[in-house]
Amino acid sequence: MPEFLLVTPQARPGVALLQLNRPKELNALNLALMHELREALGALDADAAVRAVVITGSDRAFAAGADIRALAGQSPVDMLLADHVTFWDQLRLMRKPLVAAVAGFALGGGCELALVCDLIVAAETAQFGQPEIRLGTLPGGGGTQRLARAVGKAKAMEMVLTGDFITATEALRLGLVNRVVPTGQHLEEAFRLAARIAAQPPVAVRLAKEAVNYAFESHLAAGLQFERRNYYLTFASDDQREGMAAFLEKRPPAFNGH
Repeated sequence: MPEFLLVTPQARPGVALLQLNRPKELNALNLALMHELREALGALDADAAVRAVVITGSDRAFAAGADIRALAGQSPVDMLLADHVTFWDQLRLMRKPLVAAVAGFALGGGCELALVCDLIVAAETAQFGQPEIRLGTLPGGGGTQRLARAVGKAKAMEMVLTGDFITATEALRLGLVNRVVPTGQHLEEAFRLAARIAAQPPVAVRLAKEAVNYAFESHLAAGLQFERRNYYLTFASDDQREGMAAFLEKRPPAFNGH
């Protein structure tokens, strides 16, 4: 039973909910929470009944960074043996779409956790930042890379080198988040978005997610080849045949996930 994570496999039909639960520490990501999150996501990714996952924290903090008390005395070898990389790689390789529902602080590792998700719904109170520079270090969970891709080099450089935060409104303007909603409505809005994804054909959703992510990891020619391959693969699925047949017959499709 997870100690720092609340898991609801069917919070909505086809949509699972993972809620970070270290309220006194503002959901700071210690090794135990990262392990629980990795294990839960692995199980949900393998669960055919789950088609999208929402990750959230509290109204005060999505996640306010790493657990600095636990990190302060670590050596480079300690960090290597702790294997933080596996955590971030598993999130990056998740086949199911991840929707972050963010209120309050999303800082350091918390910002990186939101960035590795596929979509972000932010409450008006949300603040995003990579303040690691103020602690004598820099983002180590993909923050420099994903932030630059999300908001552009100039703004990412400013945020990483100063440690300054941005508001939800600015995050929306910069393209970091999908939408901003009134405080208290971010989780429900994330569920609505996840439910719309869960209603789509799972094979096509998985291949489409892979193709969009590949656009940020390759040059255009390779990305176009990858997209074309995944496009052709959808024509081997039952859902593609059902989707097109339903369109022609003017009826709702009944996708079975194959």
